[in-house]
Amino acid sequence: MGWLDSVVGAISGSASGQPGGQADLLHAVLAMLAQDGQGAGLSGLVAKFQQGGLGDIVSSWVGTGRNLPISPEQLQQVLGSESISGLAAKLGMSSDDVGHHLSQWLPQAVDQLTPDGHLPDASAGGLGDIGAILGRFQPR
Repeated sequence: MGWLDSVVGAISGSASGQPGGQADLLHAVLAMLAQDGQGAGLSGLVAKFQQGGLGDIVSSWVGTGRNLPISPEQLQQVLGSESISGLAAKLGMSSDDVGHHLSQWLPQAVDQLTPDGHLPDASAGGLGDIGAILGRFQPR
């Protein structure tokens, strides 16, 4: 199952063998990347990584080359343990599970949303809201 199938399947709750909490977590990942006032947006997330000393990692996700891996501990360093534990509590998952899934899905999401190797122009609406992001993953 490819990234697109995983996102669409998990959000719709139809991904085989995945509990509903994972679908909610995928929705939270997309919300982090949306620029609708609720999340930091992709450029805000990239800035957090740069400020946290992990700019090389996030730059690899945006760029067109190989994505560098990130550990759950590194994500916690950048996003903050309160953010991870708050998300875990909201989703009924453990902080370890949230960190693990985020470390797998966030690089893929950023990579898929920056196919040209650069951040979308924020003045032109960036990625838009969650609906606009999901629209980019729809089959053509």
